[in-house]
Amino acid sequence: MNTKKYISLLFLGFLFSALHTEAQSKISFPKNEFRAVWIATVVNIDWPKKGNDSVEKQKADYLEILETYKKLNYNAVIVQIRSVGDAFYPSKLAPWSRFLTGKEGQAPQPYYDPLAWMIEEAHRRGFEFHAWLNPYRATFDTKTDILSPDHDFFKHRDWMIKYGETGKEKYYYNPALPEVKSHLITVVEEVVRNYDIDAIHFDDYFYPYRVSGKEFNDSAAFKKYGYKQTLDDWRRDNVNSFVKSVYFSIKSIKPWVQFGISPFGVWRNKSVDPKGSDTQAGQTNYDDLFADPIAWMEGKYIDYMLPQLYWTIDHKTASYSKLLKWWAENCTNANVYIGNGSYKINADSDKKWNIPSEIPNQIDLTRSYPNVQGNAYFSAKAFVNSNKEVADLLIENQYKYPAIPIPVPGSKKTGTERPLPISFTQVGNEYQAKFKKTQSDQIRYIVIYSSEHSKIDINDPSQIVDKIAIDSKMDDIQFAIPKEKLANSKRVAFTFIDFYGNESIETVHLHTEIKPN
Repeated sequence: MNTKKYISLLFLGFLFSALHTEAQSKISFPKNEFRAVWIATVVNIDWPKKGNDSVEKQKADYLEILETYKKLNYNAVIVQIRSVGDAFYPSKLAPWSRFLTGKEGQAPQPYYDPLAWMIEEAHRRGFEFHAWLNPYRATFDTKTDILSPDHDFFKHRDWMIKYGETGKEKYYYNPALPEVKSHLITVVEEVVRNYDIDAIHFDDYFYPYRVSGKEFNDSAAFKKYGYKQTLDDWRRDNVNSFVKSVYFSIKSIKPWVQFGISPFGVWRNKSVDPKGSDTQAGQTNYDDLFADPIAWMEGKYIDYMLPQLYWTIDHKTASYSKLLKWWAENCTNANVYIGNGSYKINADSDKKWNIPSEIPNQIDLTRSYPNVQGNAYFSAKAFVNSNKEVADLLIENQYKYPAIPIPVPGSKKTGTERPLPISFTQVGNEYQAKFKKTQSDQIRYIVIYSSEHSKIDINDPSQIVDKIAIDSKMDDIQFAIPKEKLANSKRVAFTFIDFYGNESIETVHLHTEIKPN
């Protein structure tokens, strides 16, 4: 054979193989993957759209968000319920948020508990509910006249430190004070005890982002509690101690409730620390926010890490691809997800955000790292009647099929405990299923699978029909499936997900043999 011709054919074969491999990787659909969206309430970013919206409109707008992301096959919502020393729920520790009712301290009219309602509606659609709190930010500005008399600014003025750019200052809780730490832990515990949440979530706000020429005035506390440490090490210890205490407080109340944190995307730059990432970030977790995600994971007091990588894949100073690789290589003892900046689509100086495939490509890249198990998107309004071209790409490709979230790290995984089937019958235009729980069953969801063939494969997400939340207090589990959802199916299977997110083995029914009542 002619050598040049042989080399050409060899090259074409290699190219075809590479293209085929790439195509294969793009059509792989994970069965277990975290797919979340942040719903920001501070200054009404996502919800409610206005602080003085009626309760009826608030509810309609929230349900629109849920329905949008249900259609996109997301499986978790991260909802901001405390942003500036306030609350989106009745609390003994904080006033009602003005972002909910238009006036801080004023309850919704007609009265309802927004958090209880939001959790119920999210679970009804198969979403995990992660309760997002900003612990250290006390106010959004210095307009203290709009604060409720019950706000901590008035009740504990000595806890507050004013900091920020001139004219843009905010008040922050002093992280160094033991009484602040105790109070904020109690805030978390109130939510964990009173609500059926799946996780407590903190974002990237610990010590405030550094402002040039401004000092965060915690010198008195440092003098009192410093114990011969450097200022920076002492501040990091304050945060580490708080994070650790929150984790163990949550687990002591409801061990299945996860604790997740979404830090700023850069731990440290390599120019400062050889263990850091190949980035040139102006601020970092370790050196500016005094947050050390590596310590949290090494100490095993965090369930999931969700770094915010709000840059494009080849960004010059903070590349998504380089940071993704760094987090994948440096994460231990925790589930790892990635935060994506969907708010930048068609709205950023980096024009690569105008390319519809940027987010889909980021997902493909994320999936290339086996220990990175999903994504979350800031924020909800990005795909609610917006950026349809990108949303369509997701539903046609990466998010074509549903996925089940990742279980709590280190949780017991027996997979054998499941309710006993009683009946599965067709009644009119629906199939009705009934199961009897055993004493050991702690069931949160039922997942329904259907196959047009003779075999059910619960590892195949294309066979997932629905995920249904159930009342854990009921002895009998009853639910209905619309007949059209099981059209042409030969077999139907059910699995059961416990409070820790573990999925049982399947219970299979021969659908073609089921007779109507």
